[in-house]
Amino acid sequence: MTEFLDVDGGTIAYEVAGAGPLVVLAHGMGDHRDAYRAVVPRLVAAGYRVAAVDLRGCGESSTDWPDWSRAAIAGDLLAVIRHLGGPAVLVGHSISGGAATIAAAREPELVGAVVELAPFTRRQTVGWGDLRSRRWRQGMLRLLGATVLGSVPLWRSYLEAAYPGVRPAHFAERLDRVEAMLREPGRMKALRAMGRTTPADAGAQLGRVRCPVLVVMGTDDPDWADPRAEGTAVVGELPPGLGRLDMIEGAGHYPHDQYPDQVVSLMLSFLRTDAARA
Repeated sequence: MTEFLDVDGGTIAYEVAGAGPLVVLAHGMGDHRDAYRAVVPRLVAAGYRVAAVDLRGCGESSTDWPDWSRAAIAGDLLAVIRHLGGPAVLVGHSISGGAATIAAAREPELVGAVVELAPFTRRQTVGWGDLRSRRWRQGMLRLLGATVLGSVPLWRSYLEAAYPGVRPAHFAERLDRVEAMLREPGRMKALRAMGRTTPADAGAQLGRVRCPVLVVMGTDDPDWADPRAEGTAVVGELPPGLGRLDMIEGAGHYPHDQYPDQVVSLMLSFLRTDAARA
């Protein structure tokens, strides 16, 4: 059942399931909370109260916003946590990984642990060596085409590249639902606006995080020529001892949808050990 929270600048949609410690799930750009459809029941079964959020401009959230940065998204997520009675474990995918970093640094009393799935949390650079990766070239061309041209078919094509190998049984339905959402007024505008933002605001906050952080990367993620190197760099910019990197073999940019059992297993192990010791 969708609930709505009025925040400064618009309305954020979310839904809550389960009972127990709070986990807030935030998806990536050009998506909606249904991206976590396979994760939510597993976390609920493990004893958590799970809130899946539609980012500003996405899903059922409103579309007219003045700011699309990770810092702005962090403010929305903190408002949801505050409304639901935090603290929470904050899970962010892609652009929301950076937002989760900012939220944890900004209000540590509301964020007890962070899980970043294929996160864009640092300023990105491209080297000549990256161009040798066919996987990266294909993903970036489709991603840039979608964000620059506002092309729904190119975004769908990007998603196909972002799910290499194993795909969930609901994959075709998922693509259709994302495409339908992006054809709604204002939704593609939101994707393009998020695509033009820089993760530098998140990178500037990595050293100020005080809670444990789990970074999960797929070995075949087309968004980076070397996903392991990117994940290692994110952990390296956190304060010593706070970050942990886990790789999922064969996963692309959506490990939580391709391999939900592995992602949830990693999350639960992290929460039982690293986060519990904090």
